[in-house]
Amino acid sequence: MHFKTILCALVLTVLPTLSVAMGCERGKHTAASCDAGQTWDAASQACVDVVSS
Repeated sequence: MHFKTILCALVLTVLPTLSVAMGCERGKHTAASCDAGQTWDAASQACVDVVSS
């Protein structure tokens, strides 16, 4: 019984911490996440088409 109590307390402590940590990463993009022919524009916070002249 004592082991189950400690295990439950540990799970309830760790899971919210992990969900907050993963939530900070959500929505962050980099050039690697843009499609081919696109690049990351930091000003607009979006992938934009590469203009070649």
